[in-house]
Amino acid sequence: MSEEIYKEHDKLAEIIKRYSGQDGVHATEIPSLFFIRESKVTEPKHGVYKPSLCIILQGEKEVFLGQERFLYSPGDYLVASVDLPVTGKVIKAASDVPYLCIKLEFTPSQILEILSDSDIQVGTKEKTKRGMFVSRIEPTILDAVGRLVRLIDKPKDIPVLAPLFTKEILYRVLQGPYGVRLGQIAIEESYTHRIGDVIEQIKNNYDQLIRIEELAEIANMSVSSLHRHFKEVTAMSPIQFQKQLRLQEARRLLLSESTDAADVAFRVGYESPSQFSREYSRMFGFPPREDIKRLREIYDQRLNA
Repeated sequence: MSEEIYKEHDKLAEIIKRYSGQDGVHATEIPSLFFIRESKVTEPKHGVYKPSLCIILQGEKEVFLGQERFLYSPGDYLVASVDLPVTGKVIKAASDVPYLCIKLEFTPSQILEILSDSDIQVGTKEKTKRGMFVSRIEPTILDAVGRLVRLIDKPKDIPVLAPLFTKEILYRVLQGPYGVRLGQIAIEESYTHRIGDVIEQIKNNYDQLIRIEELAEIANMSVSSLHRHFKEVTAMSPIQFQKQLRLQEARRLLLSESTDAADVAFRVGYESPSQFSREYSRMFGFPPREDIKRLREIYDQRLNA
């Protein structure tokens, strides 16, 4: 990491520390911008990444997409170009040097606007690539990110300047080594865009029985092509993708509501509570009741720390 990037990281870290007094994800006055802080190594956390750019200023994190591991640290940035169910874990953090991360969410329409306004070329028949990547950060990207983050101290400037700085950040990423991957989410006839439509269908109907033929029709692909391109983008099959969504939602419901596992199993689309319990244990490492008890104890310990 160059001296220029190192110094900018330190400046941005100080801003994040001021606006994130405790561990967790912190929304900012800029709706698409979030600050994340963790003062110790975390347990694996399961969630769905929206299309977003993540930049670590301190610490390290690993993210699993299916069985594929992405490791990133200061000097890197991670991009998720479509909605992806992942498992993430902060693997380097301490109370005196906490994990600090900037997360900027974006939409395909923002990418399309940049492609329309620039000479960046993205073909419709580019080979399908993974919907997540890690790259070394360029000073031009970090410079634009710094200007966006500093708007937090000048809230009156946010409505005018935040969209401009966000556009510049995405433009710089599109110019980078993985720009074609990002650009494909906005090109209507590209394989990645069509897989994005399938992902949206599964998300909106995660509790329903999947008909692969229907998904293939949405993507305007054969069933075999759908399987191939879907796995290229998400590192999993449509059924595995749906299962991740179901189990993550089940865990959220069990944590937030006083209800039993069998009821939640039916609500998220399982017909067999025993199958639900097996798959839940396989994904989270513990049966539902034990897992929720454990998570609540961890939460209480954090509150009382």
